[in-house]
Amino acid sequence: METGKALNGPRTLLGALLSGVVLAGLAGAPAAAQSVEQFYKGKQIKFVLGSAGGGGYDAYSRSITRYMGNHIPGKPSIIVQNMPGAGGLVAANYLFGVAPKDGSEIGMTGRAAAIEALINPADKSVKFEATKFNWIGTPQQETGILMVSTKTPVRTLEDLKKYELTASSTGRAAATSVYPRLLNNMFGTKFKVIEGYKSSQDGLFALERGEVTAHSSGGSSSAFRNRVEPWVRDGKIIMLMQIAGEKDPAYPNLPLVTEMARTESERQILELVLVQQVMGRPILAPPNVPADRVKALRDAFDATMTDPEFLAECEKQKLEVNPVSGVKLNAMLDRVYQTPKTVIDQVAKLLAQE
Repeated sequence: METGKALNGPRTLLGALLSGVVLAGLAGAPAAAQSVEQFYKGKQIKFVLGSAGGGGYDAYSRSITRYMGNHIPGKPSIIVQNMPGAGGLVAANYLFGVAPKDGSEIGMTGRAAAIEALINPADKSVKFEATKFNWIGTPQQETGILMVSTKTPVRTLEDLKKYELTASSTGRAAATSVYPRLLNNMFGTKFKVIEGYKSSQDGLFALERGEVTAHSSGGSSSAFRNRVEPWVRDGKIIMLMQIAGEKDPAYPNLPLVTEMARTESERQILELVLVQQVMGRPILAPPNVPADRVKALRDAFDATMTDPEFLAECEKQKLEVNPVSGVKLNAMLDRVYQTPKTVIDQVAKLLAQE
């Protein structure tokens, strides 16, 4: 009898454990089989924006989020939460390491954030791996513009090598800091970058107020043009250069930075750095979000880019729409992160210098 009890005990325990496993599996089945529509229905997506209000990033984010939810199965609402800092790195770190990995939080980071770890490996503030993000897309590709106050004697590209200029910037990882420092170290210009402005708008206002004598913008959106072109007409500033791989049609006679390249090595360096111009206003989701939700978010972004109501709003706000899909952004970053180490080392060395 004792033996029978002993044998029966384990059998009973084993049966209970197996039953528990089966029941747990059944309980988890609906969650595992949950469709994208079921997941998003009645939900609110948090959209983390890596810049302060009032600039181009903010304008694009708020326009996109007003329409993108209509194209996501379940039609969730999308609420923007500004999380500025370090050219978008604060928001990128949050999305990578803190945000839930279920598609309930997405965001927009600075265009330079994706390659910051590659071109500036000494920057310990980067707490993410760019190629592990699920990039959703960008509504715009960018063309930076170098502007100089007419209160300075600078009138040509050669003059940039003769006179020291102060340039406003939000932070070291931002295009407004990266480009002037790159020009200094590649071509001998004399920019002194003043970092710490809260937004690109603040940096532009600093140029207008005379706090600085130059500004190297990350983009040339209509909002940007509306701000600075009156200054050009009034003779307060001049535009000296486009910072991009291709010219903005609005400025056909303004030279490209790539025209300054003297060697193949310099052209490769500029090509790597200018990846961020293709990134434009990049929207991304954290790593490890379920693949069907990533696809739904990407499809919704693509649909938003052709939504007549969205396009009408962008036209009214003078926001250019020249999108790149998330699939293409991920593929581009995969290629970029395979750049020969010799070129990467040259870029890192150049950008590490003041």
